[in-house]
Parts: sequence; C-alpha cells; structure tokens
Amino acid sequence: MVDEIGRLVRTESPSSDLAAVAHSAEAVAALGASHLGAEPDRIVLDGRTHLRWRLGGGPRRVLLLGHHDTVWPLGSLTGHPFTVEGGILRGPGCFDMKAGLVMGLHALAALGPVDDVTFLVTGDEELGSPSSRALIESEAAGCDAALVLEASADGGALKTARKGVSLYEIRVDGRAAHAGLEPERGVNAGVELAHQILAVCALSDSAAGTTVTPTSSRAGTTTNTVPAHGRFAVDVRVRDTAEQARVDAALHGLRPALDGARVHVTGGPNRPPLSAAASGALYRRARLLADDLGIGPLSAAAVGGASDGNFTAGIGVPTLDGLGAVGGGAHADDEHVLVAELPRRTALLAALIDALRTADRTDKSVADRSAR
Repeated sequence: MVDEIGRLVRTESPSSDLAAVAHSAEAVAALGASHLGAEPDRIVLDGRTHLRWRLGGGPRRVLLLGHHDTVWPLGSLTGHPFTVEGGILRGPGCFDMKAGLVMGLHALAALGPVDDVTFLVTGDEELGSPSSRALIESEAAGCDAALVLEASADGGALKTARKGVSLYEIRVDGRAAHAGLEPERGVNAGVELAHQILAVCALSDSAAGTTVTPTSSRAGTTTNTVPAHGRFAVDVRVRDTAEQARVDAALHGLRPALDGARVHVTGGPNRPPLSAAASGALYRRARLLADDLGIGPLSAAAVGGASDGNFTAGIGVPTLDGLGAVGGGAHADDEHVLVAELPRRTALLAALIDALRTADRTDKSVADRSAR
C-alpha cells in the first residue's frame, strides 16, 4: 500500500492542469485495473478526466467515492518529496486523498468479485466538482449508501456532518479620476469595495454556525488613480439549507453605498450541507464493525470543509465520509498519513462495503438495518 500511495503521490495532479489530471487518471486506472481485473470507464467532462468502475452487472448498492486531483501545483515534490520515516508517510496529496484511493482498491480486492458496487474517482473535487457533480449524483442515485474516501478528521474520527458551501464573486464598478488633480470627479471602487466587504462580514451568524468570509480581493490599477473597478471573493459555510438560502438572498440583494457605484454579484450554493441525519445509521454500523474487528472505538466529527459526499447526501443517499487515511495536514506543508492505520482502516472499509451489499434487500433502509 505504501509503495502504491507513493506511485500516485509522485504523479502530480493539480486540479487546474488538465494534462496533469489526465496523466494522474491513467496512473490510477492502471493501479485499479491491477487490483480489480477491469479497466475503468474514462469519462472526460470539460477536459477533466474522471474514472468509473461499475463492478458486476447487478443493481448498484454501494457507491465508493474519491478524487485524484490535489491542490498542490506542479513541482511541489521538489520541496515536499514522498517520504516514509518513523511510521509517517509524507508527500503532496497523500492525505487528501491519494491514500484513500489505494485503500479503496485494496478493500474491494479483498472482497473478491462483487456485482453491485461502483467506484467513482473524480478529477475536479478541489475546484468544487464543476464538471463531475451531475456524474456523482447520477451514480449515487438508487444506491443504498455512499462511502467517501476523504481523509479522516482529527484522531481518525469519521466525518458525520459537513457544512454546505456557497461561493461568490462581488464586482464593483466606480469611475476613474486622477488621484492628485481631481479625485472628487471619481467614484472610488476601492472605498465601495470596503463598504461591501463590511456588509458581507455582517451576514455571518456564529450561533447558527454560519461563516461568510471575504477572501481574495483586488481594486485599482495605479497608485495615482482613483480605482474604477474592484472585486472580491466570498466563501460561505452553513449547517443547513435555510441559512444557505438566507445568505444567498442577502448577497444577491447587496446595493452600492456610494453614489455612482455599481455592484454585481455572481455565484451561489456549490454544495448542500451533509447533515448528521444522512450519516447516523452508517456511522453506527461502522462503529459496530470496528469493535468486531478490534480496531475501535470509532469517533465522529462535524467539519466545516465540504466534499463530494455533500452531493450524495443532498439527493437523499445515506452517506458516510472520512473513511480514508488517518493523519493530518491536508493542503499544508505537514500533510501526512499514519502508516499503521492503513491496514486497519482498509479492513473496516472492506467490512462496511460487504455488510451493506449483503444486507437483506427487503429492509426498508440503511437506518432500519443498522438499528437491528
């Protein structure tokens, strides 16, 4: 497993580089074919390469979901080489989430031939899954469960709730003028931008768990010109869809504070929240299996980050996330995986897949089966 993770980590795959993502997809496809005895479907959408193994010909019961793109730019291996030392595996994208892909392949191989599982590996998750969302939702529809191979939360906790995400860009138009000769003839887009940033920040609600965060921003062209244009991005995280709708309406209702300025808002909800209700039954089942395997107790965490599991939960499919690697440092210089946890968590993943796919089809739901 360590060698295979190293192979994938060394195949750099920044989401924004279509050629790198395509190259990475071939590396994952080759590894998957060696474990599963079958080539995946290669699905290219908007230039981005996604992989799908539909194992067997029966009705789909379980969707195993992962991604092979990363946030790390080409050349990151120079400063962050793949290493294994003292039981710690390091390298760009190892934790988020190339180790999870290897774990998924080993779990499926351990089960032998299955006829009702789909393994979907997308290539644009780190961008918000703009091309793969419809594919994810289509493959999840009708499944009993979606199991997401994103890395665990702190301490190996499974992710039983995720906030929903909305993304926006707010553009401001003013009017340029010479900053020294006649600034009064301008409409300062930088000042308007400041008003809008303060208005956006006021939409946060800590009691509701809602964060509305201005991120990257820019205004103006030269130091002696009243800025004519400006823009900033906004990242919104919410626990429920009502808050997502409230913030969306407020952002699209922004109005300029300065006479002569104009405000344009684009964007909206990207991922719905993954609620604890969507994962509760699967988490209880996973806890029982972990105890049976002698690797418990499992813990759970609600996190602010989103994943493709938000989409599967959003269409009503029971979803459990954080089933991938145990470690830490996602997107950061200290990204790492605990090697000793790889076989244990892979065994849990295999047991969970097997329990779900062999459960009595006459049961009403995953919740019913878990309760029994």
